[in-house]
Amino acid sequence: MSKVAVRAALAAAAITVACSANAGKPSDTNYVVVNEEVGLPVFPYDITDRPYEVLGEIKTSVRKATIFSKAPSQDKIYGELWERGKKLGADAVIKAQYGDAHVTAMSWGASTATGVAIKFVAQAPVEESTAAEESPADMPTSPEPEAAPVADVTPQ
Repeated sequence: MSKVAVRAALAAAAITVACSANAGKPSDTNYVVVNEEVGLPVFPYDITDRPYEVLGEIKTSVRKATIFSKAPSQDKIYGELWERGKKLGADAVIKAQYGDAHVTAMSWGASTATGVAIKFVAQAPVEESTAAEESPADMPTSPEPEAAPVADVTPQ
């Protein structure tokens, strides 16, 4: 081989190693909410502490590379759900579910996963009740209900 070909091969190997080293590092993205177990805003349950709007249901399949590979991990499945949710503009993915890996016509093992992409909505400021500010003297009084006529029930 010529010196040029060897240098080109070394340069390509160096670039490949540098790219793969950066691929595994988490980004400095700030999420609205984060599932501490996986480091992504993907949750297996519903979020009830703040209002949100549903952007859509997400369905994906995560495959094994070969028959000898391990089944896809929860981190990998949640990562794929988050990538799909992010494309929809979601702040989080809720109700994430997945099944065991099963052999398909196109894969040695695939796990099907579903979730719901959501976007949080801004809460309206709570307005103070004007009734609390009024004094009892200012409040209108309701008339007392009239007594119903009593029927005279005397034996005849």
